Amino acid sequence: MDKKTEKKIVVVKGGNLIDGTGAKPLKNSAIVIEGARITAVGKESDVVIPKKAKKTEIDASGKTVMPGLIDSHLHLIGLKTDRFLEEEIVRPFQLSLIKSVYDTIDLLEAGFTTVKDCGGFGIYLKRAIAEGTTRGPRILSAGYVLSQTAGHGDAHYLPVEWVDARVSKRGMSLLCDGVPECIKAARHALREGADFIKVCTSGGVMSMVDRPEHTQFTLEEIKAIVEEARHVGKFVTAHCQGTEAMKNSIIAGVKTIDHAFYPDDEVIEMAKKKKDVVFVPTLSINWRIISEGEKAGYPPWAVAKGKEVWEITIKNIAKLYKAGLTIASATDFCGSPLLKMGTNAMELELLIKHCGFKPMDALIAATQNGSKACGLDKQIGTIEKGKLADVILVDGDPLKDIKVLQNRNKIKMVMKEGKIEVKRGVKLSSS
Repeated sequence: MDKKTEKKIVVVKGGNLIDGTGAKPLKNSAIVIEGARITAVGKESDVVIPKKAKKTEIDASGKTVMPGLIDSHLHLIGLKTDRFLEEEIVRPFQLSLIKSVYDTIDLLEAGFTTVKDCGGFGIYLKRAIAEGTTRGPRILSAGYVLSQTAGHGDAHYLPVEWVDARVSKRGMSLLCDGVPECIKAARHALREGADFIKVCTSGGVMSMVDRPEHTQFTLEEIKAIVEEARHVGKFVTAHCQGTEAMKNSIIAGVKTIDHAFYPDDEVIEMAKKKKDVVFVPTLSINWRIISEGEKAGYPPWAVAKGKEVWEITIKNIAKLYKAGLTIASATDFCGSPLLKMGTNAMELELLIKHCGFKPMDALIAATQNGSKACGLDKQIGTIEKGKLADVILVDGDPLKDIKVLQNRNKIKMVMKEGKIEVKRGVKLSSS
């Protein structure tokens, strides 16, 4: 007769709990985890801890317990240097894939249990993690990026056959123009295993010939892409910096508006009515480029555009925050020395310092709101009964010093789906 496999029970007790919902921190907390999920959470004196079952207890006394961090926009493309134009031409893409394996490990070691790869090798990395070949966070990946010809994803200085992923081993973009081509490109991305569709509806900073305020793709094209994603229960994320591009994206049903440089009052009202729109600023990449990009070897035009948009961007993100819209934390990092994976928590410091976020709201941006940006808010992002057990222990209080999350040595434990992935001097006892 088959015996039911008994789920492993883990209890995290004694810590100061920040659960990701915005609730007041709970002292002397206890979290009961059975298998991959949380089965009970509350004050240690109130939580019933199973007595008969075999269990592991984790002493979180003096530590902050909180949900695993989420970066809602990055690129798992394994850049080795910041001279990305040179790498694009001379470095084999296989080396980038190998480097990205180590980038995912760095993310996990820094407390990131979920990341959203908005164009990169994530569709392969998540499979490697699932089969146990390597370690890393939960990955949602677009794989390829949809761009119009001469759009943000079209590296126009390269031959077109080098750019489009359907005819090039190097390309990360799918070039498409007109509704039929957009439908086919979306289906190609889904065929390759995309968890969501990424589309560039505006120009940008890191593309040479367009500007952030330029509108790309027509409303009809964006609607067609959104419809293809909806047919299979998936969503669309937009690289979206310009005002008209945001309006088109919201009308078309895009879920996340990423970068969001130039929202006006109408964009804010449209987002309020839509309710499920998530704004995903990426201050970190801009800050790093305008601070050290020139020395690191970024093209002069990229540094110049970054400096041009910085002040207006932080003012507008502050405006979105004051309007009460949903904002998720992200960096747009790609693994290069300047944009190193594992340093992603700097985004929270920038949101507080430059956009007026309260520390608790910055944490929500990297937990609960991040789960919304990933379409996983029923599964992760908060420490609540029934959620997957993505939990980190922090030696310090991020509400008093948000920079503590940037020190990986202060991240004493990282748990993903009930499994301890990182342990730095945490006391465990078994019974």
